[in-house]
Amino acid sequence: MTKPFPTKNLRFFLTATSPCPYLPGKRERKVFTALDGLDAEHLHDVLTHAGFRRSQSIAYRPACDACEACVSARVPVERFDFNRRWRKIITKNADLTRALRPAEATQEQFRLLRRYLNSRHAEGGMADMTFSDYAAMVEESAVHTHIVEYRFSAGPHRGELAAAALVDVLGDGLSLVYSFFDPAESRRSLGIYTILDHIQQARAAGFAHLYLGYWISGSDKMNYKASFRPLELLLGGEWRPYEPVLF
Repeated sequence: MTKPFPTKNLRFFLTATSPCPYLPGKRERKVFTALDGLDAEHLHDVLTHAGFRRSQSIAYRPACDACEACVSARVPVERFDFNRRWRKIITKNADLTRALRPAEATQEQFRLLRRYLNSRHAEGGMADMTFSDYAAMVEESAVHTHIVEYRFSAGPHRGELAAAALVDVLGDGLSLVYSFFDPAESRRSLGIYTILDHIQQARAAGFAHLYLGYWISGSDKMNYKASFRPLELLLGGEWRPYEPVLF
């Protein structure tokens, strides 16, 4: 249980509205506050449990008018079932090596990110990201953050970077801030593999949860998160088991 934080002393701000990148025809707005000072990590824990996400040195949460589609999602790692589908993906990527790196941006990571964005999110808000933007995303953090790199250990691409994940360490788990991978390796399901591997990492470290960010019902970009069951969603201020509606 995370001890309370005196949030009444925080200053919260609202962004202007802008087009929603996930639901056509919708407008998004966020509430945010700074993550700084000696209590930044504790504050980060408290706000994450309340549905906030971190971006550089701020914590934000959707505050859209007449829309509550964005729902925080997390995996209870001890109860996660590595079924046949997941085991096949893990086996398919058994030739990858994993290394934990400090939160320092590299040109190699950025080149992989650019290939990923150009292939998967060419029209998204990060499409024009420069190396300076990427360095800020990785390095401007007042909390415990690291990068996990995955590299090919065999074949023609031996030693090359296959995927990377920017990860925050919370009191009760790991939080996937952002991940990207080689879009030419679609058969490997590298995005899914990154999540599965972090479920294993969280479990091995004795953490209770892996935080996946927001799940959005009706968004094709977010549908994959509902597959990681058992899944918990933050609904009405409480973390509750995800129960898909069957028709």
